[in-house]
Amino acid sequence: MNRNYLLTMLLALLVAGCCTQSATAQDNRAKANINHLAIFVVDLQKSGNFYQNIIGLDTISEPFHDGKHIWMRIGPHSALHIIQGADAPIKHFKNNHICFSVPSVRAFTAKLKEYHIKWEDVSGKEEGITRRPDGILQIWLQDPDGYWIEINDDRS
Repeated sequence: MNRNYLLTMLLALLVAGCCTQSATAQDNRAKANINHLAIFVVDLQKSGNFYQNIIGLDTISEPFHDGKHIWMRIGPHSALHIIQGADAPIKHFKNNHICFSVPSVRAFTAKLKEYHIKWEDVSGKEEGITRRPDGILQIWLQDPDGYWIEINDDRS
């Protein structure tokens, strides 16, 4: 092979690598990340207490200061916005749910028993616990407005 051909190929590879890296960097900047989930509730304080005392979320500063919002941390850069104003709870489907992981599903169910909160397994069996094929334990419960919540012991 002649020297010019090798230099041309090397230059082409370098340019392609630069373009690929640049495109990848642009793709990463363009990817969306979850910022918050919002739920519309009847009783703000009842829902706020549920998410704080049962689920274990911490409140964070909210900008509206109108008594109709509570914001809670659900991840390093994510929040749950609880918004008052719903006329009545509506029916929600179990497959449309929020999922939280806890260190121990069994300890969590003991807490639910203490507060007289019902839960079920994936098939709807009361006080049941589902073991997924990967070994993760999970349960489902509903918040005061009927939103479904999965609780599992996933450690990933």
